[in-house]
Amino acid sequence: MQDIKVAVDAVIFGYFDKKDLQLLLIKRKIEPFKGGWALPGGLVLDDENLDTAVKRELYEEAGIKPDFLEQLYTFGNVGRDPRNRVVSVAFLGLVNPSYHNLLADSDAEDAQWFSIKELPELAFDHQQIIDMALNRLRTKIQYQPIGFNLLNQEFPFSDLEHLYTTIIGQEIDRRNFRKKIMSYGLLNETEHFKKEGSGRPGKLFTFNQKKYKELEEQGFYFEIKLA
Repeated sequence: MQDIKVAVDAVIFGYFDKKDLQLLLIKRKIEPFKGGWALPGGLVLDDENLDTAVKRELYEEAGIKPDFLEQLYTFGNVGRDPRNRVVSVAFLGLVNPSYHNLLADSDAEDAQWFSIKELPELAFDHQQIIDMALNRLRTKIQYQPIGFNLLNQEFPFSDLEHLYTTIIGQEIDRRNFRKKIMSYGLLNETEHFKKEGSGRPGKLFTFNQKKYKELEEQGFYFEIKLA
């Protein structure tokens, strides 16, 4: 007779203005790995769907509701959890941290954002999960405009450039990048400006999600080649 438990884990990326890509971690309140850092997550209840379970865990352990959330991969190696046989369905999520106040509760003693370049030692196989999620994000951002979930509602174009550079981990051709993005007609100019450094104030834009959905239904394909 099988005795396998099903869990969910969430890899939630955030982005602060002109900083590194961030990752949400919680400090575990219980064993195993008590006091260690881990991804938010936990066991799925008998009457829960997977997406309901991961949203519940995120809210209970960190107090957030992601703007973008999708299933990533299933991790089920024997011995990944020292307590018992646990298969975990991992999710990839994106949030703008400025719109979310972290609040640790339930099995979490603390919840914090960490630079993806300076992560602490992690519990279970969570580093492996994060590595896969980061690879997915780096690929997906080039063919789907999910990066806008990480920006403020109004943003200068330079923020979008910096976001792509940060996630991909390499410099981009700024001129061609701007030309490509603007050619899609998905950015709306606002009447607002933001001053950065000693240069002229830059215009602020918003992403037209409604137009993107309409174009997508018509077979439109978003593609940003960075290399």
